[in-house]
Amino acid sequence: MSNYFLVFLGGGLGSICRYGIAHFMFAYKLDYPWATFLANVLACFVLGAMVGLSMKDRLGGAMALLIMSGFCGGFSTFSTFTNETFQLMMNGEWWKAGANVVMSLVVCLVSLYIGMKAV
Repeated sequence: MSNYFLVFLGGGLGSICRYGIAHFMFAYKLDYPWATFLANVLACFVLGAMVGLSMKDRLGGAMALLIMSGFCGGFSTFSTFTNETFQLMMNGEWWKAGANVVMSLVVCLVSLYIGMKAV
């Protein structure tokens, strides 16, 4: 199977999952970008688990492309994170913007580490 197709397939699946989280969270009308935060944390956990498996030679190249480059790439949302942070800043909600940046970086780093150690 073509490497490009694997990344395409994984990216599509990741994007669908990302949309599902956003759609689910939208119903709660939250005033904080929790859907983006959750998608990024989960993507970091999955990526960490895949890195951990790869380091133990338990992840083939095709699965790495499908999950790491494809799924995690489609599921994580750095551009959305940046836009939501910018919108918070433009609305004068500086503390929320700062909290979004700090929480996202710290929790995603911890999530990646936990994912690596989980396998």
